[in-house]
Amino acid sequence: MDLRSRTRPLLVGLSIAALALATAPAAMAQNASESPAAPTEVATPGAPVSLSLLVDDSQASVDTAQAVIAAFHAKYPNISVQLETRPGGTDGDNIVKTRLATNSMNDVFFYNSGSLLQALHPNDTLTDLSAQPFVSNLSDAFVSTVASGDAIFGVPYQTAMGGGILYNKKVFDQVGVKVPTTWEEFAANNDKIKAAGIAPVGQTYADTWTSQLFVLADYCNVQTAVPDFATKYTANQAHYADTPAALAGFQHLEEGFQKGWWQEDFGSAKFDDGLNLLAEGKIAQYPMLTFPLSTIAANHPEAINDIGFFGQPGTDAANACSTIWEAAAVYIPKNTQHPDEAMKLVAFIASKEGTDAITAAIQPTGPYVTKDATLPADVLPAVNDIQAYIDSGKNTPALEFLSPIKGPSLEQITVAVGSGLTSAADGAAQYDADVAAQAQQLGLPGW
Repeated sequence: MDLRSRTRPLLVGLSIAALALATAPAAMAQNASESPAAPTEVATPGAPVSLSLLVDDSQASVDTAQAVIAAFHAKYPNISVQLETRPGGTDGDNIVKTRLATNSMNDVFFYNSGSLLQALHPNDTLTDLSAQPFVSNLSDAFVSTVASGDAIFGVPYQTAMGGGILYNKKVFDQVGVKVPTTWEEFAANNDKIKAAGIAPVGQTYADTWTSQLFVLADYCNVQTAVPDFATKYTANQAHYADTPAALAGFQHLEEGFQKGWWQEDFGSAKFDDGLNLLAEGKIAQYPMLTFPLSTIAANHPEAINDIGFFGQPGTDAANACSTIWEAAAVYIPKNTQHPDEAMKLVAFIASKEGTDAITAAIQPTGPYVTKDATLPADVLPAVNDIQAYIDSGKNTPALEFLSPIKGPSLEQITVAVGSGLTSAADGAAQYDADVAAQAQQLGLPGW
C-alpha cells in the first residue's frame, strides 16, 4: 500500500505545468510572509533545460512541489521544471512501476521510502546518491529507509509524520470526552459522540489507501506487545492472523463497521471529503497520517487550531504511543536524460534553502529529517502533539520501515473488512497470503 502516493500521498494519496509560488492559497502566502526563506544565490545560467517532476495528486504534495519549483528556478533560471501528478494508492503505485519498467519515468519522482522502495528494485532502476555531499545533511534514521546495500537513492520530500487519529477538539469539548489512552476509552468516546448525532470516525473508501490506518497505525501497540514481531514477521515466523496484537487492527475495522462509527457515505467519500468533514466538525475523528494538516490549514484556516492528533490507542494506558512514518522521498531514475540537472534539483530539495522554501509555502506537518532544517515558531498544534510522542520516546517506526515486506493488496482487504464484507480473521489471513507472495518475489529467506 502506498499511504500517500500518498504515497499521502503519502503514502502518500500523492502533474500540471510548473506554477509560480504565488498561486499557493492565501493562508500559505500569509505563512510565507511570516517566515520568509533566506534569499538564495542565483547560479550562473547554462543552456536551457526542462526537467519533469512526478508527485502524487494530494494538495500537500502539489503545494510542496510548487514551492520547490519556484525557489529552484529562481536559483537556476536556465532549468525549468514541469510538474506532473499521478493518483494515490494502487493506481499510482502501478504508474511508478510501469514507467520504471519501460524506461519512461520522469527525471525526478516522488515515492515512498521504506519497504515499498525495495519493490522498485532500486539498485537496477534508480541513481545512487551515496557519493553526493548533501547526503551528510540527512538524518541516519531517514537514510536507512532509502538505502539498499551501500547505495542511497532518495532525499526527503516532506517531513516525518505521525500515524494515528486526527480529531476535532471542539467536538470533543461539545460532547465532553477526552483524548483516549486505551482502545476501551476510544470505543466509549465513540458511543457518546454517536449519541450526540455526530459520526465518531470518518472513513473514505473511494480513496482505498485511506482504509489502512487502523491496521498500520496500530503497529506501535503491536511492537509493545511483541517486541520482536518485525524480525519474526520478516522471517516468516509471525503473521497477522496468528498474532493477537497484530490481528487487533483488523478487528478494530470490523468493530467500527458493526457499531456504526462511520459516516453514512463512507463507501463513496474521498480523502478530501474526510478532511473537510473533520474540519467542519461533521465527523469527530479521522484515522490518518499527519501530512494533510497543511491542506486543512490552507482550506480551513479558521479550524486548523481545533485539529489535534493522538496515537492509536492500545490496551495499556501507561504505554500509549504513536506510530511514526519516516519522510517519503524523491528519486532519480537511472535513465534520466538530464542527470546533472536532476541532481541539482534533488540536492536543492535536501538543502536548507529547499526546506525553507517549503516551510514558507505550507505548514510543516511533522519534524524535518534534514539536519539543518528548522520549524517555525507558530507550528501547528497537532505537530506539537506528534513531537510530544517523539520527545517522550513513546513512538515506534511503522512496520514498513522495520521490514522489507509490504503486501500491495492491503488497501483492498481493509476496505472489505471495514465495509462488513470480510471478517477480521479472514482479512488478516488474506493479507498474510499477500505478504507471502511479495516476500517470495523479493527472494527473502524463509519464504
